[in-house]
Amino acid sequence: MKTELNFLERTLTLLRYPAHSQHISWQAWDAADEYLIEHVEQQLADYNTPSMRIYNDDFGVLGCWFAHLQPAWFSDSFVSRRATVLNLHRNHLPTQQIDLYDSIQDLASSTELVLLKIPKTTALLEQQLIDLQSCVTSRTRIIAAGKANAIQKSTLALFEKHLGPTTTSLAKKKARLIFCQPSGDTRSSSPYPTVWATDKPRFSITNLANVFARQQLDIGARLLLQHLPDANHKRVVDLGCGNGVLGLHLLHKFPHARVIFVDESYMAVESARRNIQHNMPEKLAQCEFLVSNCLDDFAQLSDASELDIVLCNPPFHQQNAITDHIALQMFSDSKKYLKRGGELRVVGNRHLDYPQRIKQLFGSYTVLASDRKFSILSAIKS
Repeated sequence: MKTELNFLERTLTLLRYPAHSQHISWQAWDAADEYLIEHVEQQLADYNTPSMRIYNDDFGVLGCWFAHLQPAWFSDSFVSRRATVLNLHRNHLPTQQIDLYDSIQDLASSTELVLLKIPKTTALLEQQLIDLQSCVTSRTRIIAAGKANAIQKSTLALFEKHLGPTTTSLAKKKARLIFCQPSGDTRSSSPYPTVWATDKPRFSITNLANVFARQQLDIGARLLLQHLPDANHKRVVDLGCGNGVLGLHLLHKFPHARVIFVDESYMAVESARRNIQHNMPEKLAQCEFLVSNCLDDFAQLSDASELDIVLCNPPFHQQNAITDHIALQMFSDSKKYLKRGGELRVVGNRHLDYPQRIKQLFGSYTVLASDRKFSILSAIKS
């Protein structure tokens, strides 16, 4: 893995997080980061402003490069936040130089320069543009960057709709910049959170902008809901919880369960908390809500020392990279914290190599159910 960014006569040491599980060909920055940095350094002679904001900095390259300007840094990703802090340390940059904010926090102060990486989720981008309305003026510069093929007419239309006149640069190394000049008086209401309902039982499911399956129940979760384990008087982790629909149904079916909702997205964990509070407020005392990369900090964050069950519907991407390393860490972390006789129950696409991976960790597994696309696997810790 390339870890040294040598650019514009500066060198930064930058690693993705978690570094030990990354593919050798990956690096912590991309051409869009370089294009954005180059434009600011070479075209904005007056960019030394104390009111800079950075959004969606995947692994902290922008935070490290502009740390001396004490920017406000925003992300919905715990992984991005942890990577940024670690990369600041690697480059001997004091973490107090950056004010770190998650996507749930509100910062109403005005800003003069906004640097934004285009996120994978269009809904998250739209929510961030709406949030910016309250803190930009006609003097604010907004510069966004992303892969050229990810910047469509619809992307530019969102900037126009929510902020003001927008143009784009020529493509360079398959990356492109967006320039937006806020009108300073645009106000639009947010379409988020989205809300949809489940059947039998009928729950109202709230989904903030960056939540997976924010428009409907995903088909993998639908299959797993038909095969929930007996969780009465047991401690269960809904790992990669998203909107919390699995844990919510578990609490309904097994009223004496205790459920710990874990996700690396702040919006996901907040959505899960809201869904318990709205649908089953009497169960809040039986729940914990943790923002973490898999179970990295579980021992420090949770009251639980060991688990009876882990439910898991693993993602197979990190940012824009397709990967199975997150699922593999979920399986490994589950084995670490499950008590003897505890169960990992996973739903996954049948074409993925989950069975072999789980067998390597647990020694064996059982296929509880399957359809044309998904399988439910169960592994018991011996």
